[in-house]
Amino acid sequence: MATESEFVVVPKPAPALDIPISNTTVTVSIINSTSQLSAQASMILEPEILGHDTLQCPAYSFLIEHPSGRKLLYDLGTRKDWQSLPPMVLSLLKQHDLSIEVEKNVAEILQDHGVLVSGGAIEALIWSHWHYDHIGDPSTFPSSTALIVGPGFKSAFLPGYPAGKDSAILESDYKGRELRELEFDPSLPRIGGLEYFDYFGDGSFYVLNAPGHAVGHICGLARVTLAGSHNSDKDTFIFMGGDSCHHGGEFRPTTYLPLPRSISLGGLTRSALGVCPGSWLQEIHHHKRPDEPFYRVRKGFSYNDEDCEQTIMNMTAFDAADNVLVVIAHDPSLLENSFPMFPAIANHWRQADFAQRLRWAFIKDFQQAVQQAQEK
Repeated sequence: MATESEFVVVPKPAPALDIPISNTTVTVSIINSTSQLSAQASMILEPEILGHDTLQCPAYSFLIEHPSGRKLLYDLGTRKDWQSLPPMVLSLLKQHDLSIEVEKNVAEILQDHGVLVSGGAIEALIWSHWHYDHIGDPSTFPSSTALIVGPGFKSAFLPGYPAGKDSAILESDYKGRELRELEFDPSLPRIGGLEYFDYFGDGSFYVLNAPGHAVGHICGLARVTLAGSHNSDKDTFIFMGGDSCHHGGEFRPTTYLPLPRSISLGGLTRSALGVCPGSWLQEIHHHKRPDEPFYRVRKGFSYNDEDCEQTIMNMTAFDAADNVLVVIAHDPSLLENSFPMFPAIANHWRQADFAQRLRWAFIKDFQQAVQQAQEK
């Protein structure tokens, strides 16, 4: 556990997450979907930081298995035949000149490792939201596999293309299968400030309402180990952030988790910084603050800017918790730090201290800005 002396400023206590008690866990594997995107950082993030012009974005899918054997997938990356996406989506891709590479569909990756996808092994697919780099190709799963979406999805996107000529999804994504739109009860207690749905009914996996980035944006929270106590503060969790953020600098640092006095980057393949003092990073911050995120989401990029900002604020409380690993959909640091990908199991991330190893890895993107600041 970090101590106050490790930080540039004294951290403030994070709000309680209020995760209900449970004695059941799920098994989680993080899948490298083989989808790789490149996008201009300024399209998504502001203010601009010298040298950080491009976002290199893998896309992760999460295999979630309940002790009963029931299996879910949260997100699917980009479909291999992405050229078959609806015309509206293809037009946007051309407009923004995005680079897309995909080797396999997630269904193929699962089948290659013995998961009987065609036999109905996956109970349901959960889309964090409707964007092409998350929805994959549901038609590669049998009709027995349900599709779960967030609030407002059906009214916004049905019918899919070609019946709905301007829709961003395909009819084949949901045709012949159960399409279940989640509803959240605002009168119930929340987890970390977010409305939730207890999927299995036993506290092992929650779907969280995380609005703002897109219509129906939802996150996941999986309980992956138990501490054997009568509260959930010592159990460990994996928070599946979807597109709540696209870069670690959007939700770090914070008042709960300020810049450390020094950050070791020795294990990062793309960094020549070695050990970076937190004061150097504070110098390149647009407000010279050690306790505010380096970036904010560019105004107008999200479906609802205000909701997006609130979701990010809520996510920072999860990120500040020692027992929660926050994984956003496009964070390259997992691959750069040899995080165990499917078919490996991610449940024991804490034993390998992956939260600490990954938390500040994004500052490699600021290498040029830091070096220039030190030369002045």
